[in-house]
Amino acid sequence: MKFSGNLPTVTLVRRYQRFLAEVIDEHGETFVAHCPNTGSMLGCCQPGSQAAISLANNPARKYRYTLEMVRQDGVWIGVNSARANTLIAEALAAGRIDGFDQSWQIQAEVKAPGGSRLDFRLRRGAENVYLEVKSCSLALNGRAMFPDAKTERGRRHLVELMNLTAAGQGAAILFLAQRQDTTSFAPADHIDSEYGQALRQAAAMGVRVLAYDCAVSPAGIKTRRAYPVSSKWCETI
Repeated sequence: MKFSGNLPTVTLVRRYQRFLAEVIDEHGETFVAHCPNTGSMLGCCQPGSQAAISLANNPARKYRYTLEMVRQDGVWIGVNSARANTLIAEALAAGRIDGFDQSWQIQAEVKAPGGSRLDFRLRRGAENVYLEVKSCSLALNGRAMFPDAKTERGRRHLVELMNLTAAGQGAAILFLAQRQDTTSFAPADHIDSEYGQALRQAAAMGVRVLAYDCAVSPAGIKTRRAYPVSSKWCETI
């Protein structure tokens, strides 16, 4: 994903009311940007941090700018959760996701048999795999983690994936770390132990667990490399 020229950089004043961020531009002007992130942004919303914003194409939108990324300890972190699906769609189309080469047909935003809406359905002949994508911005000791806030909705997605597996369908979940300073992934049990338990249960039932990081900069974001996920994933994370 390449932006149209480098994104303008600003200084983050605060993130507030969940979907809003106050920023200051290079001329000292303070304004509000939309912040498309449903989590807490733990570890990547420090006041005074450098940030990057994009300009919305819709002139009728209330907030013209969107907070795209924040720089912490010299590392750019993508905080626009909505970018994750686009990034994975690009990687799937290019055959860069393990187990899914370019022979797979990609359908986005699909309703699963149980009624939940999942991010992708991948089809190749008689094979059918439902894929849910989660954007990850949290990191601790070099490990990407999810979630950064309690998520009942995320747990329901895991239950749906488990139900699909039990019904003989293919199911997978992919955690996309929009940062490149981590080398592994784990559920954030210290934040939401129920989600961690459900993720381990899903993996044990045959839901495929994938994790990737990204190269992130104001010029663009690209899915970069897979974190190794071993057959003993449930025991080792």
